[in-house]
Amino acid sequence: MKASASNEAFEPVVVRLRRDRRVTLRTVRPQDEEKLRDAVRALSDESRYSRFMSALRELTPQMLERATRPDAERELQLVAVVGEGKDERIVGGARYAAAPGSTDCEFAVAVIDEWHGLGLARQLLEALMRTARARGFEHMEGYILATNVPMLGLAKRLGFVPVESPEGPAVRLVRRDLRAKN
Repeated sequence: MKASASNEAFEPVVVRLRRDRRVTLRTVRPQDEEKLRDAVRALSDESRYSRFMSALRELTPQMLERATRPDAERELQLVAVVGEGKDERIVGGARYAAAPGSTDCEFAVAVIDEWHGLGLARQLLEALMRTARARGFEHMEGYILATNVPMLGLAKRLGFVPVESPEGPAVRLVRRDLRAKN
């Protein structure tokens, strides 16, 4: 990779969504464990299955640890938050992760159901792509359930193209060259 994570920090940003809603996008913090647990609990069964591709009901302590303490050189975990202080809550999240030394990274996005259709997934994925590009990643890919039509459509609009998936027909693999700006 060309750039290191330590010198390419993600600065928190307030974004405006449809219906005049606003969220702050920022990196996850170790103290976000309970908020992240609550956000996963707030997902519908369908949304949780779309994100984790399993019937997961609860994040394990190990999953929470990994999500709130990503490896700064290979991973980025963004959260979308509303409210402040004790009232702050996570309404969406996105992450990328890469194998050590790889210039390819894999993304995942989840938005709690009451925030669907507002453009939050797009904001999160675009922020991931910009940061991954700045950190020297060349390609981003993601596994999306074939039934997750909205996410497949978003990926297509953002320039991801379908490639052969090792997971079979139920899971689509999409890939994008991050070196191309559009």
